[in-house]
Amino acid sequence: MTTTQIPVLSDDSVRALATEVGRVAAVHDAAHDRDATFVDEAYAAMAECGYLRLAVPTELGGLGATMRQVLLAEEELGRWSGSAALAAAMHLYLTLLQGWRLRHGAADAEGVLRRVAAEGLVLATSGGSDWVRPTTTAVQVDGGYRLDGRKVFCSQATAAGVISTSAVLGPPGPDAVVLHMGVPLAAPGVRIEETWDTLGMRGTASHDVVFEGVFVPAEKIMGQRPYGELAGPLLVAAIHFAPVVAAAYLGVAVGAADEATRLATRRGEPSAAAVRGVGEMRSRLRVARWALHAAVAEVGEDPPADEATLLAWMTAKRHAVVEARAVVDLALEVAGPPAFFRTSPLERAYRDVRGGPFHPLTPEATLELAGRSALA
Repeated sequence: MTTTQIPVLSDDSVRALATEVGRVAAVHDAAHDRDATFVDEAYAAMAECGYLRLAVPTELGGLGATMRQVLLAEEELGRWSGSAALAAAMHLYLTLLQGWRLRHGAADAEGVLRRVAAEGLVLATSGGSDWVRPTTTAVQVDGGYRLDGRKVFCSQATAAGVISTSAVLGPPGPDAVVLHMGVPLAAPGVRIEETWDTLGMRGTASHDVVFEGVFVPAEKIMGQRPYGELAGPLLVAAIHFAPVVAAAYLGVAVGAADEATRLATRRGEPSAAAVRGVGEMRSRLRVARWALHAAVAEVGEDPPADEATLLAWMTAKRHAVVEARAVVDLALEVAGPPAFFRTSPLERAYRDVRGGPFHPLTPEATLELAGRSALA
């Protein structure tokens, strides 16, 4: 009897996949940035080449990428298109999350992952919208709950089929319970309001999603947690979210460093200041990449859902997004006046990379978490 061997996805093939999508995205990036329209062409390329099923296990029809490989892919895609990488990060972290839930006994996770692989289902999230204290309300009705409220910063809302979201059951306060669920964006009472007009990452279509009397069956509730606490389903989500989004911003910085280096050498022999600037950019990028991948090695591919894991990932994320911002600033200095024109990809990178510190946990909140952990 012979056993069929499932081919192992290589790091080179993961990067090649991201490059394939990135080449398509880069052609349209300036137009989507100018008009604040979604990176549709990039998502069409992702669907065609399998990028959106990258993190789905092979036995369920996906490519079986590890967390480390997803980070490699997102960094490479971010080098070409910040908006495409950040939008895809929201879907990819949720597929990694569903894989974690499957390994930990969640009965519904397999079906979600199979739909991602077979149907091209795109997953969105509102997790960063109101974080531990959702303003969206849930009222118990026959057979389930009625949702009402608004979620902001819902990236790739126009492309997604399901949004992972939360709502508070009962009056907000210490005694309230927060429910977590997936809601089809085509469900009655759900609508998207196109509000995304921002400094950077303008191609992500991170619009508002409004719930008006949306019915969620009781069996679709994925879990619950205490109001105001980073626990339960939100903790698991944050653990998987942090490294993937950090890799996307790191990729933006890599692309900026590449462009600055190209401009510096185009003028002939670079100045001593330019040479030093290139060296500093590459050094910062290398250490930031080390931080992300060392965190993978520290917590493993199947991390426990606890504060130690959260702290490890958020510390790595903080370092990556702060260093990414510093590298892009350096890139403008190395490139000089050409970077000041709106036609320069460096100008766009300068704006796009500013989004990194806004994602929870913010850099300051991460330091507070680290401090509390050490003092405890």
